[in-house]
Amino acid sequence: MSPPAPSTVPAFSDADDADAAPLGLEMIYRNERHSLVRFITRYRSNPEEAGDVAQEAFLRLAQSEQVRSEPIARPRAFLRQVARNLLRDRAKSASGRGERMHVPFDEETISVSNEVSRLEARDSLARIEAVMRRMKPKTREIFMAHRLDGLSYNEIAERTGMSVSGIEKQIAKAMTMLIRHADKD
Repeated sequence: MSPPAPSTVPAFSDADDADAAPLGLEMIYRNERHSLVRFITRYRSNPEEAGDVAQEAFLRLAQSEQVRSEPIARPRAFLRQVARNLLRDRAKSASGRGERMHVPFDEETISVSNEVSRLEARDSLARIEAVMRRMKPKTREIFMAHRLDGLSYNEIAERTGMSVSGIEKQIAKAMTMLIRHADKD
């Protein structure tokens, strides 16, 4: 039986680990992925998006290692910092698209004792439904797939056969209509 072939994956070490032996990227991925996804989920509620951010962080780790002449001393810290930066970038991007206007529905905030709030919420929902009915069917379908079903732009593009850019434009149209509606109130 021949000895195992040496790994072509660059070696890393982590000062936080008990055994400081160099680890390959695959081993770091196995050891850190779950922890990194939990870390990201604390900042974002969508676990699917947390998985995407974690994947991007590992990709950046691998790319960084290819450019550097030395292994990254603390890959765990590196991954968390990259994840924070990616979340910050995504938040800025979402803010630019108007996604910050999302208000989560919480039944506890609308209690029976506060009838005025219930009526205002019902009235607001009716106005939003009216705006949604005025949207073109394709725009409404894409917007609801993203906002209600939680599908990513890529997933919607695959389902509809449109480009991601086309999906972004449809979402922007829907958001513009809703924002215009909000400005009239």
